[in-house]
Amino acid sequence: MRSARLLVPCTMLLAATACSTAPSPNTNGPAPAPAPAASRGPSTAATLKIPPGQLPPPGQCRVWVEGLPPGKQPKARTCSGIEDSAPPSSWVVYRPGQDKKVVHVREMDRRRVGIVARVTVYDVQTGAVIRGG
Repeated sequence: MRSARLLVPCTMLLAATACSTAPSPNTNGPAPAPAPAASRGPSTAATLKIPPGQLPPPGQCRVWVEGLPPGKQPKARTCSGIEDSAPPSSWVVYRPGQDKKVVHVREMDRRRVGIVARVTVYDVQTGAVIRGG
C-alpha cells in the first residue's frame, strides 16, 4: 500500500518533467551585434511611402493610416489637435510652410492615442530620411 501511495506522486512528477523543455545552454561571449541597416534593406521609417500628390499642402497636416488606399485617407487640415484624433500606429504628416522640400512625420504610438513615438524628417523629392528615424 505504501509503495502505491508513492507511485502516484512519482508518476505525476515524471510526467510533468517529461513535458517541459530544457533551457538551451548559453554560448560564451556577448550576443552577436544586429546586422547593419544597409544589409536589411529599407524599413518603413527609412523611406517615405506616401505618394507626393497625397502630401498635405505646406503649413497643413494630414493623418496617414498605413494600409488604407490613398483615396481613403483622411483629408489634410490644420495641425491644431490632430495628434489627439490620430489613431494608434498612424502617422501625422506635416509640411512646414517655410521649407516646402521637407515633410515631418510624427509616428503615433502603437497602443496609446495622442502619444508621438518618433519624429522623422524626410526629403519630399526622394523620400529619404534627413533627420530622425
